[in-house]
Amino acid sequence: MFKINYLNYLLICVFICLQASCTKSNENQRPNIILILTDDQGWGDLSINGNKDINTPNIDKISMEGVRFDRFFVSPVCSPTRAEILTGRHHVRTGVYDVSLGGERINIDEETIADVFKNSGYKTAIYGKWHNGMQAPYHPNTRGFEDFYGFCSGHWGNYFDPLLEKNGELVRGSGFIIDDFTDHGIKFIEKNNSTPFFLYLPFNTPHSPMQVPEKFWNKFENKEITQKGSSSKVSKDLSSGTNVNKGDDHTRASLAMCENIDWNVGRIIKTLESYDIDEKTIIVYLSDNGPNGHRWNADMKGIKGSTDEGGVRSPMLISWKGKIPRGKVVRNIASGIDLLPTLKDLAGIETDPKNELDGISLKELIFKENIEWPDRYIYNYWRGRLSIRNQDFRLGNNNNLYNMNEDPTQNKDVSKDFNETFIKMKEAKSKWKKDVLVDLNLKDKRAFVIGHPGLKNTQIPARDAKASGSIVRSNYYPNCSYMTNWVNLEDTITWDAEVAEDGDFEVIVYYTCAKDAIGSEIELSFSNSKVSKNITKHYDPDEYGKENDRSPRIESYVKDFIPLNMGIIKLEKGEGTLVLKGLKKNGEELMDFRLLMLKRI
Repeated sequence: MFKINYLNYLLICVFICLQASCTKSNENQRPNIILILTDDQGWGDLSINGNKDINTPNIDKISMEGVRFDRFFVSPVCSPTRAEILTGRHHVRTGVYDVSLGGERINIDEETIADVFKNSGYKTAIYGKWHNGMQAPYHPNTRGFEDFYGFCSGHWGNYFDPLLEKNGELVRGSGFIIDDFTDHGIKFIEKNNSTPFFLYLPFNTPHSPMQVPEKFWNKFENKEITQKGSSSKVSKDLSSGTNVNKGDDHTRASLAMCENIDWNVGRIIKTLESYDIDEKTIIVYLSDNGPNGHRWNADMKGIKGSTDEGGVRSPMLISWKGKIPRGKVVRNIASGIDLLPTLKDLAGIETDPKNELDGISLKELIFKENIEWPDRYIYNYWRGRLSIRNQDFRLGNNNNLYNMNEDPTQNKDVSKDFNETFIKMKEAKSKWKKDVLVDLNLKDKRAFVIGHPGLKNTQIPARDAKASGSIVRSNYYPNCSYMTNWVNLEDTITWDAEVAEDGDFEVIVYYTCAKDAIGSEIELSFSNSKVSKNITKHYDPDEYGKENDRSPRIESYVKDFIPLNMGIIKLEKGEGTLVLKGLKKNGEELMDFRLLMLKRI
C-alpha cells in the first residue's frame, strides 16, 4: 500500500495554501476601475480643454494626475458609443443601429466589459443611463453587472426625484439624478473598498431636459457667454432632423450641468482618498458624442449626430495615481472601442475575448514615450453617413478630404493635394462598408423578450410599442414617452414579443385616466392567453417638468402613472404579438399608457 510521508504531506499542504494565498493576493492587487461616461458633453465643455466659461477642477485633476488623449473619437450618438465601449467592437457588429425601439440593444452573444471583469473576480455595478436594452437578457443585470440603479431608456424626462429602476424593481429616486447616481457609486466604493471593483457611472447629463440644481444654475443664469459656438445659423441635428440653434440659455444650462458633474466627480475622488484606495484605482472619464448644441468646441465642424470632427471627438482622461505618468498628453488617435482591451490590459486580465475585438490596447501609449505607433483608421458611422480618420486626415461622408492638423474646421478639401492618401482612405472606407455594414440590420427581427430567467421582472414600455388607429405618442422622441388619445375602442397597443420560458406572470399596467373612464375594461393577450381588468380608480394628473427646465425641451414632458394589477397570465414559450386593447370604454378616452410590468411568480 502506498504511504505518504507525513512531512512531505505537510509541505504539500503548505505549498497549496501559499499558492492560494498568492493567487488571492494577486487578485486583491488588481486595480479598481471607475468608468465615467457623460451624455452630450462636447470636447470643449471642460476647462482643461480651454473653455473659459466653465470651471471643472476635479475633472481637470484626472488629466493633471494622469494621461489626456487629445484625439479620442466615439460614435455620433448615445447607444452606439455605449455599445462600443462595452464590447470593444464597432456598434454595427453588436446589433446596435438606433437609439430606441429595440435598435439600441447589444446582441446577446456579445461579451461586455462587465462580463470580463466579473469573471475575473471583480465586483461590478452600474449607476446611471444604460441605453443598450431594457428587458433581460439585454438588461444590465444580465450583461455582467451585479448591481444596477438608473434607467434603461435613451433619455429621461425628469431629473428631480424621478422614477427609476433598481435591479428590475421600480423605485423613486432621491434628489437630483446625477447626485443620486453618485451617492450610489460612493456607497458601492465604501462597501467594496477592500476588493477589486468595476464601477460604471454613465451620467445622463448634459443631455436634455436642461435641468440642474439651483446652486449650479445661479452661477450661469445671467452669465455672459464669452466663447461662442462655430455656427450662429439654425442647423439640423443629424440624429433627429430638428433645429439645434438653442441659444445662450441652453449653453448656460449645459455648462451648469457640467459643473454639477465635476462636483460629483470630486465626491468620487474624495471617497477614494478617504479609504486610501486612490492609488489602487483607475479612473476613466469621457463623453458619448459631441455637444448637443452649437456651443464652443474649438471651432470643430459638427455637433451630436454628425460624423464630422465635432460630432465624434470626445475628451478622454485616464488616471492611476502613482502608476501612470502625470500630465501626459497623447496626440495619437484612439477610440471608444479601445477602452475594453486597454482596461483589461492594465488590470492584467489575460483571458481571450469571446469575439474578435476591433479596439486595441493603448497601454504602450499611456506608459511609453516616443514609441513607433502604426497609423490606423477610425470609423465613425451613423444612419448611412460614414467618416473615417487617420492621424492627420479625415475623409468626410461626402468624400472630401481634410487636413485636420491645418484645417480642424474642415473647410478646405485637399483631396487633389494628397491624392495618394485620398485614394487609400476611399478604399478603406469602401472596404469597411463591405465588411462591417453587412452586419447592420435595419429590419430588426429580435423580439422584445418576456420572462427571461435572468431577471424576475420584465418592463414593457410605451417606448417600444406600436400603436394603431388614433393612439399617438406624447412626443416624437419615444424614449420617455407615453401613449395617449386612446379614443377608439378598436385601437390597440402591441409589441413583437418572445416568451423566454413558460410561466405565470402578474400583470401590472401603469396608466392614467379621467374620471369618466371608470368602469372601462382592458385586456392583455399573448397567443392563446389573456387577462382582463376593469378600471375602478381614476387618476388624471398634469404633465410636469417645464417648471424645472432652464431651456425649452424637445422631448416629452412627464407625469406620474398609477398601477393597475390585472391579475395572472399564463404564458408559454414562443414568439407572438403582445396586445393591449380595450374591451369596454366609458367616457371620452380609455387611458394614457406608460408601462407594462410582468412579474414572474
